[in-house]
Amino acid sequence: MKRIILLFTAAVMTCIAAMSQGKVLVAYFSATGNTERVAHLVAEATGGTLHKITPKVPYTSNDLDWHDENSRSSVEMNNVKARPAIVNNLPGNAAGYDVIYLGYPIWWNQAPRVINTFLETYNFSGKTVIPFATSGGSSISNSINELQKTYPEIMWSSGKLLNHATSEDIKTWIK
Repeated sequence: MKRIILLFTAAVMTCIAAMSQGKVLVAYFSATGNTERVAHLVAEATGGTLHKITPKVPYTSNDLDWHDENSRSSVEMNNVKARPAIVNNLPGNAAGYDVIYLGYPIWWNQAPRVINTFLETYNFSGKTVIPFATSGGSSISNSINELQKTYPEIMWSSGKLLNHATSEDIKTWIK
């Protein structure tokens, strides 16, 4: 019985937290599955709509070889104007969301260019965007600074690097 009450209380608290933020979108790009795992936890904790940012041409392991300066990811990250095409499949439109949690892996100390494509495809002006990321060795700071400079019309909240985050870690962060 105690366990049922605890589970019910946790569910109610999660719903209350999500409602206090308005309508939430959890949009993410994940090349290897790490960011995707965290995005699912964020969506669960916020009650937000989960949206996978999908490149029209999926990334292969060769595309992601950062040791190869001619790999797709290396070429994109070396070109600040690169905007890889995405599948335009956001449910509804950006206007229907108040808060957007934006997840991505850190590439070359930045958000992948496909994140720029997403932000430019949908109008997030005046929206609160909360970045989260996964990384093998970089912090999230530079990626957030670059996004803030590029998209000053968005209300950026402080983000968080969520490598190996648990459900409890996410809930603590969202509070």
